[in-house]
Amino acid sequence: MTTRIYTRTGDTGDTALFGGGRVPKDDARVDAYGDVDELNAALGMARSIEVMPRIDEVLAPVQRDLFAIGALLATPDREKMQQQLAKARIDEGRITQLERAIDDGESELEPLKAFILPGGTPKSAALHVARTVCRRAERRVVHVGRDIPIPPMVIVYLNRLSDLLFVLARVANKRAGAGEVTW
Repeated sequence: MTTRIYTRTGDTGDTALFGGGRVPKDDARVDAYGDVDELNAALGMARSIEVMPRIDEVLAPVQRDLFAIGALLATPDREKMQQQLAKARIDEGRITQLERAIDDGESELEPLKAFILPGGTPKSAALHVARTVCRRAERRVVHVGRDIPIPPMVIVYLNRLSDLLFVLARVANKRAGAGEVTW
């Protein structure tokens, strides 16, 4: 017997949450984990463009983290939410790893003296798109957090990730020999 991708359970405009319950597809929680999913897809695209091992090695575990964050956001049960957070290992240590990656990237770059326009190489442009999706996901998670308890570390993670993606976009341009256009 073949498992089908379509279930028809969402045909009336609602969707199942991880661990039980159903909500409308335009529920704030669904928006939040949808944006995290979009971010994950944007990172997958960025990784597939102009493979750059040191950048892509940083992003691969981030994609795994984002799956766990999406599951966490789709989980109404607090105990299961904590299990997802533990599975992702999104803690102070993980934040420190992101900060180290930011510092490593910045060590290759000239300090910013002006705003830069997103773009440059396809890799850099894709990372800038991922950065903006990350910022949107962060805003949605903050919004959901007003009504649903969200572990604060998730917001810290997304905030730090958007900084990392900005730095990696600049690094990708530099490594490719592309300049930056200032505003």
